[in-house]
Amino acid sequence: MNTFAIFFAALLAVASARPDRAPRTYAAPPPNSYNAPRSSSSSDEVPILRDDRVYPSAAGEYSTDTETGDGISISESGYGSGPDGAVESQGSVRFTHPDGESFELTYVANAEGGYQPESSALPVAPEFPHEIPQFVLDQIAKAAREDEEAARSGSSGGRYAAPEPSSAYSAPRSG
Repeated sequence: MNTFAIFFAALLAVASARPDRAPRTYAAPPPNSYNAPRSSSSSDEVPILRDDRVYPSAAGEYSTDTETGDGISISESGYGSGPDGAVESQGSVRFTHPDGESFELTYVANAEGGYQPESSALPVAPEFPHEIPQFVLDQIAKAAREDEEAARSGSSGGRYAAPEPSSAYSAPRSG
């Protein structure tokens, strides 16, 4: 009888461990079905008129010149002339917007100034110094007066100084 009980318990354990559903299978995700909208004029293939490349040398020297049939022109070159042989680059991008306006950007990327683009299409910050509002000038003058008064009186000028830490512990005060 004892053997029968052990056999029955083992059979029950195997049956309860059996999965209730089929094992999962994994497959590759479906291919991307998104197609960007196209205008009637963009469906034409644009020929590459020029694609000249000089791949990087051991010194970091490289260049690429590309021109397409629709007037896009990209040119870039560089050389390992920066600090510790860092590659410094310069280049240009030219194309015509769909409305007929031409765009041109030239740039230099080096250790001194980082990326430095130049184009009439880039926004220009206002010239400095610009007019400083009166309330700012008043606040600056007030701060200067307070600093002078604090220097004459030898105080901290209203500045907060943290108390020195204490090595003794005391229980919190009840309020």
